[in-house]
Amino acid sequence: MSTPAFNLIDQPWIPVAWVEGKSGPPEVGLRDMFLRAQEIRSLLIPEAPAHSALLRVLYALTARITGLDEARPGSWGDRREEVLEQGFFERNMELPNGRQAGVEGYFEQWSHRFNLFDRDRPWLQDPRLPDQCDSKNTAGAHKLIMSRAAGNNHSWFGHWSHHDPVPPSLAQATLSLLTWHYWGAPGALSTRTVGEVSHHYAKAAPLRAALSYHPECDNLFLTLLAGLTPPADEVSRQTDLCPWERDDLPDPLKPMPEPLGPCSQLTACSQHSLYLVPDQDGEHVADAYVTWAYDAERIRPQDDYLIWDIDDDGNTFPRLADSSRSLWRDIDALLLKQLDDSSPIQPRVMDHAFDVSEYLRIRALGFEQDAAQAANRQYVDSTTPMVLTRVEQAAVSTDLPVRQLRELGELFGERLNLATKEAWLKYTDDKKNNPGTWQDAVAARYWPAAEDEFWLRFRQLTRSDNTAESNFDFQNACRAFGQHALEAYETVTGSVTRTARGAKAVAGARAIILAAVKDPLKAMERAKKKKAAKKS
Repeated sequence: MSTPAFNLIDQPWIPVAWVEGKSGPPEVGLRDMFLRAQEIRSLLIPEAPAHSALLRVLYALTARITGLDEARPGSWGDRREEVLEQGFFERNMELPNGRQAGVEGYFEQWSHRFNLFDRDRPWLQDPRLPDQCDSKNTAGAHKLIMSRAAGNNHSWFGHWSHHDPVPPSLAQATLSLLTWHYWGAPGALSTRTVGEVSHHYAKAAPLRAALSYHPECDNLFLTLLAGLTPPADEVSRQTDLCPWERDDLPDPLKPMPEPLGPCSQLTACSQHSLYLVPDQDGEHVADAYVTWAYDAERIRPQDDYLIWDIDDDGNTFPRLADSSRSLWRDIDALLLKQLDDSSPIQPRVMDHAFDVSEYLRIRALGFEQDAAQAANRQYVDSTTPMVLTRVEQAAVSTDLPVRQLRELGELFGERLNLATKEAWLKYTDDKKNNPGTWQDAVAARYWPAAEDEFWLRFRQLTRSDNTAESNFDFQNACRAFGQHALEAYETVTGSVTRTARGAKAVAGARAIILAAVKDPLKAMERAKKKKAAKKS
């Protein structure tokens, strides 16, 4: 069977939504995507981890096409301003050492490395796997597509049978390939034998279980430029390589090469090695090899699109994806600078995104997973309103109010949870009786109302350099969040108040919420001490 041709530069595989008044095909290849980026509103990828993974690849390609992959010549910020004015360069741009920029220049130079089924260098795959792995024990199409049932994972969007597999389209397989490189599971996969080393254990992918934050503008052109971060002065495009730009395939018995700049950091940190097998018609993927990429210790580099939390020992770790946690609860860590050594570290991309557009949204894309096991739970995909402006970073009047708004919402969410648990246990008089049903019910009522309250008050803040002119009423905000908590509490617990036992239990536990309404600062301080005690 001849190898089918599927070049990702020209073959349509990226789902897109077009700007109002513009039209085009539902899927585009990389070339058309860059050439028409100003006409494309956004990527239209339903799987959040695939969306985030593709954005990282597109950031790297944007840096290459625009020549913003190096800090010099001149000011990097000024050069990005020129791109903003002119659009992506379509023509060839000769760079030192034989490199080319511009949409046509870059893709002409590397077109042979973007074939999905190339015999020697298939894109983001290792052609050695059919020889190094057992061809009778491959991963299969279901393992490749993470939303299908395989191993410990349930089937999300349909019923699939291993006895009658449905081969994924090439577009779906390509997005799944990216998902594995960035979000793939640790643990047992296909056995790979390299020299005297033979095993089937892979390490977790670099973004495993994390939540990734991406600036989003009115069109894809602005979105991609807003997602760039400036390289350090010593970064060279000769050494800061994407996997498809390397002369040789990596040695799986050596440590993963250290990323030497933004492009390698964005694209070359995978801990998994994959190889796709096309079916006979060349329009689907029939099988896949999925295994370990490096036998040495895992390297998890810093990432410019994550919020980094800090433990008591000063170690940083990415904020994890949680499908039950609304994006507004991360807003101060996204917008505002680090307060002290224990405060979360803002994603580095936020330092530069507002230079592209003063008005942008932040999109959180992630995968709620078990970080240490092969268990996938839920995609996370949420977006802030377009109210985040450069002024937030400069206007000191909004710093404390934004933090206090978030803290008040968290405070009453926690007090509501405690009160509900206390009422349930007093009513049932059984410590082993799980209050989860009530807790889930109050959370479902409180958090959406708290989110609406947060954004309503956020929009009312006065942006100025005077801390006294924020137009923020702390006590009024406290009462509003407290009222949302009480309403959720009374709605859920009301069914048991018809009995004396139930009424007594509900009334007694309600005091937990009322105490926070009466003295919120004391309650907030107590919550901080409790959190610190848990860490220690």
